[in-house]
Amino acid sequence: MKVAFQMDPIGSVNIDADSSFRLAEEAQARGHELFFYTPDHLSYREGRIMARAHSLRVQRVQGDHAHLGPIVDLDLADVDVVWLRQDPPFDMGYITTTHLLDRLKGQTLVVNDPFWVRNNPEKLLVLDFPDLTPPTTIARDLSVLRDFKDRHGDIILKPLYGNGGAGVFRLPESDRNLNSLHELFTGMNREPLIAQKFLPDVAKGDKRIILVDGAPVGAINRVPAVGETRSNLHVGGRAEKVGLTAREHEICAAIGPRLKEMGQVFVGIDVIGGYLTEINVTSPTGIQELERFDGVNVAARIWDAIAARLG
Repeated sequence: MKVAFQMDPIGSVNIDADSSFRLAEEAQARGHELFFYTPDHLSYREGRIMARAHSLRVQRVQGDHAHLGPIVDLDLADVDVVWLRQDPPFDMGYITTTHLLDRLKGQTLVVNDPFWVRNNPEKLLVLDFPDLTPPTTIARDLSVLRDFKDRHGDIILKPLYGNGGAGVFRLPESDRNLNSLHELFTGMNREPLIAQKFLPDVAKGDKRIILVDGAPVGAINRVPAVGETRSNLHVGGRAEKVGLTAREHEICAAIGPRLKEMGQVFVGIDVIGGYLTEINVTSPTGIQELERFDGVNVAARIWDAIAARLG
């Protein structure tokens, strides 16, 4: 197959943690022809969806892991698979790429399906499953956020379209910084904020469960560093080997069929203390950690699912 990766600059990725690199590595091992381009090189040209792309060869040597060929004009209708793998922010630039890639429907398989990536970003898709999530509110109105905090006391406040733990604040019952944080966030953009009841079980870990075509293939536990609320690995969280509980299988069974129907082939959900907090569809991570802990080839499972979709 011809496979194109739309992602951030590949030269700077950590080859021991980056999921896009692992997907490219597995594709190459299967004999697929690889291409790479950044989102700013995607374009619509008189009816065609084009990318100024490089051919790509990868190897597991940090600093010499990505060999790029000369830049070429790549008609994405001639490609079998396009991977939508750039990191958020989920802003209008990101949304525009989903609109352009959506025009490839019926010609090229885009993973994850850009229509549903656009319409179900991480912190909004969970709203379809209120029985599985902690108490949540989404608002820009300070009075609404203040009322939520008054009712629940200890809360988490974060940007609705943020990622990687950036801008995540815990506001305990005695905290009086809600007004100041609201002023800070609303001064930066026009987006709402999301608030959730704080889950003390986060001290035991924030579990990342990987689903492939709606089916769970395993999980890693991300434990916050001492003195930190956030468990994200790049802010000091520690990854641990872990299995799935009966409650987590119940969560996966509830959301899995919907994810498969929406063409979300590779998804990472976050679960804290039996509560679903996020459904990551834009550029989920966790493949390499899970493969090391469980000795399973998750990347192969993903490529098998793609091959099945292509028939």
